[in-house]
Amino acid sequence: MHGIIRRASTFNTSRIDHIFEDPHKRDRRLVLHYGDMSDSEQLSNLVYNLKPEAVYNLAAQSHVRVSFDIPEYTGQISGLATTRILEAVKSAGGKTKLYQASSSEMFGDAPAPQNEKTWFRPRSPYACAKAYSFWMATNYREGYGMFVCNGILFNHESPRRGETFVTRKITRGVAAIMSGKDEKIYLGNLEGRRDWGYAPEYVECMWKMLQLRKPDDLVIGTGESHSVREFVEEAFSYVGRNWEKHVEIDRRYFRPLEPGNLVADSAKARKLLGWDPRIRFGDLVKIMVDAEMRKTRLEPIGEGDQTVKRTFRDLWWKTD
Repeated sequence: MHGIIRRASTFNTSRIDHIFEDPHKRDRRLVLHYGDMSDSEQLSNLVYNLKPEAVYNLAAQSHVRVSFDIPEYTGQISGLATTRILEAVKSAGGKTKLYQASSSEMFGDAPAPQNEKTWFRPRSPYACAKAYSFWMATNYREGYGMFVCNGILFNHESPRRGETFVTRKITRGVAAIMSGKDEKIYLGNLEGRRDWGYAPEYVECMWKMLQLRKPDDLVIGTGESHSVREFVEEAFSYVGRNWEKHVEIDRRYFRPLEPGNLVADSAKARKLLGWDPRIRFGDLVKIMVDAEMRKTRLEPIGEGDQTVKRTFRDLWWKTD
């Protein structure tokens, strides 16, 4: 397995430390190559020389709020970079299967629920870039006969989510408050609604899509809609705290434009992949809060609740 990593002056492999191996080790399972999604030559060299069976393009400037501040960069990395990868695969013979990470943000304020036939109405530079990538992937599939799939994934979360994303910001804040390190969490719009699911299940769908006989585009989500306020309430309720005493609204975190009610209609994925999410909203929040509690050296709530412990016993190992 090969991956691309940007050169930095500090180690930036924290989210893959559980599979990272010493570069001096022979026959290692994961090999990392320095590169950047803005570098067409390096992308082409890697695809040509490695001749991968499949490429998963998960790279992006994926923070939606930040995309309003750096729209040109977001367009380069979340949009044009997809064309660079498509060209690299085509130039190398076009035999490599490609998974393109699309986003529910492309639907914007389109009526819910959204499925593969719903029109895109993007409401951010990030969403616009992802819509561009979607159509470029579709054009290369239909124009050159390449095996390219667009996975239109709704929000998929886990304890490895980036710390600046709202779900992780909430769960980290809860653990910090429980440990006495902080008293407040500063958030933006609490009324934004999303379809939140558990990331490991979504990654499994990514793999399954590339095992299909014919490439296709699929919407992946739980079919449930919850607000940021509900996420906050669920997280604080789990630890027995009143969220209203600890949450403050900061207008800096509001977006100039907000999408509408994003909720997935995954009927097609259920038919083709057997997609059936097992982890629902409440369970997801508990998994993420417990992971943060362990990192803060506090006893996870689930450790003292045998019912919860049995429920999540087979999932905890994935987030340690």
